[in-house]
Amino acid sequence: PTDVRPVAKEQVESLGASFVMVEDEESAQAETEAGYAREMSEEYKQKQAALIAETIAKQDIVICTALIPGRAAPVLVDEAMVAAMKPGSVIVDLAVENGGNCALSQMGKVIDADGVKIIGHANFPARLAVDASNLYARNLFNFLSPHIDGESGDLSFDFEDETVSGVCLTKGGAVIHPMLSAKE
Repeated sequence: PTDVRPVAKEQVESLGASFVMVEDEESAQAETEAGYAREMSEEYKQKQAALIAETIAKQDIVICTALIPGRAAPVLVDEAMVAAMKPGSVIVDLAVENGGNCALSQMGKVIDADGVKIIGHANFPARLAVDASNLYARNLFNFLSPHIDGESGDLSFDFEDETVSGVCLTKGGAVIHPMLSAKE
C-alpha cells in the first residue's frame, strides 16, 4: 500500500504488510491536524507516480482507496501504469464513485485493459458479506451509544469530542468540518 501520511505507514506495517511511500521532508508534514492527507506538491506527486508505476508493475492485485474530502478522487494509476501490469492482474477501484484512482476505471463496470481486469463497482460495501454488514452496524451502534441519554433516549452530541468533530460535516446549516470548510 501507499499513502502520504506517516501514520498510515505505521498502521500498515503493524499488520505485517509492506508499505510503499515517498519519504522526504514533505512527507513528514503530509497529515493535517484532523488526520487527513494534505495536498502534496507537484514534485512529490511526480515522485509518487514513479514509485507507484515501479511497484504496481510487479503486483497481481491493486486496491485503490484514495479519497480527498470534498474533492474528486486523485488519479494515481494512469493508462501507462495499467499497460505495464502483468496480464491477469486486477485493479479494484474503491474510489470510482468519486472519479476513481485508476484512469481507466468505469463506475459500475468491470473492464479488461489488455488482460488487466479493472473493477469499478459502485457502492462496494453493499457487495460484502453479512459479517461486514454486522461489523458496520456494530460500529455505528458503538459510535452512537455514548450519545444517547439512557432515560429520555434523546440523541445529543458533544462537538468538542474528537470522535464527533472528526465525522461531523455540517451543523446548524453551516459546514463545520475543517477539510470542507476551507473550500468555501
